[in-house]
Amino acid sequence: MSSIMRQEINEIPQVAARLLERQAAAFEKAGSLLRERDPAVVVTIARGSSDHAAHFLKYAIELELGIPVASLGPSLASIYQGSLKLSKGAALAVSQSGASPDIVALAKAAVAGDGLTIALANTVPSPLSDAATLAIDIDAGQEVAVAATKSFVNSIVAGLATLAAWKQDETLKAAVQALPRHLDNALQLDWGNLIEPLEKAESLYMLGRGPALAIASEAALKCKETCELHAEAYSSAEVLHGPVSLVSAFFPVIVFAARDKAEASLVETASKLIAKNATTYVTSKRAEVQQRLPFIETGNPLTDALCLIVPYYGMVEQLSRKRGFNPDKPAALQKVTSTQ
Repeated sequence: MSSIMRQEINEIPQVAARLLERQAAAFEKAGSLLRERDPAVVVTIARGSSDHAAHFLKYAIELELGIPVASLGPSLASIYQGSLKLSKGAALAVSQSGASPDIVALAKAAVAGDGLTIALANTVPSPLSDAATLAIDIDAGQEVAVAATKSFVNSIVAGLATLAAWKQDETLKAAVQALPRHLDNALQLDWGNLIEPLEKAESLYMLGRGPALAIASEAALKCKETCELHAEAYSSAEVLHGPVSLVSAFFPVIVFAARDKAEASLVETASKLIAKNATTYVTSKRAEVQQRLPFIETGNPLTDALCLIVPYYGMVEQLSRKRGFNPDKPAALQKVTSTQ
């Protein structure tokens, strides 16, 4: 019998298609508001998997529009009761539940600071959607498994669709509209060759650059959440500045490479890790001595990067069960984080 997590992973293409169909008007409205504001800076408000989605969108906005994006610490408002000056900026708040008190408090602070604040939430209405200037329902449907999967993907799909509307970029719009098909193809990929080495591992690295670094961060979190396996995400540029010292034959490395300008440097870093006897897996045809993981080529570097998480989700759900855990109910975790 499959887990609820596996069932929700299987829903990813369907819920992405539903989102793009139902929320098209909301994306256009958000894009119009952002063009009118023409922000000098964008700040993001999120935690956990939602923060990884926000990190992905940070790179997307910076790469597509050249606008700097920074993550705000939620405790700025909830603990330190700080104020914000965002009259020339915009804020992007991402949340599955829309109910985490610190996320809501920071969104309210952004609005109070005259920031155009857009919420991407899987629960609308919610305290977060009520606080924001505009809320977009990411429309992933109820997510029962504690570990976020379909809501993570839909948060990024919603963000990319908003970005395409903001930029009025027909090429990016077409790439986003094609995502359900590519996500469905990604579901068919088998990363099962990771199961045996990760079952025996005590720790591993996930590497990426740009949008793929956000994917690596999400992958590391899921490894810890569902498998109680220590994993850390690093930029392939940063891992060589100290963290590489831990790498050995029993320290696997997964390299998330998209078809973008960072692919060559990721493969090069993976080659250097091979020299330390690391078992290294890479999502690139350029990999020669490393073990290759299958991937989907979408024709767009942003959607390429997003599709990498889908086969990983399928693998980590299997790994969780293989290691004797229930992927639906990770120990000591809950769906709504009530951090103040």
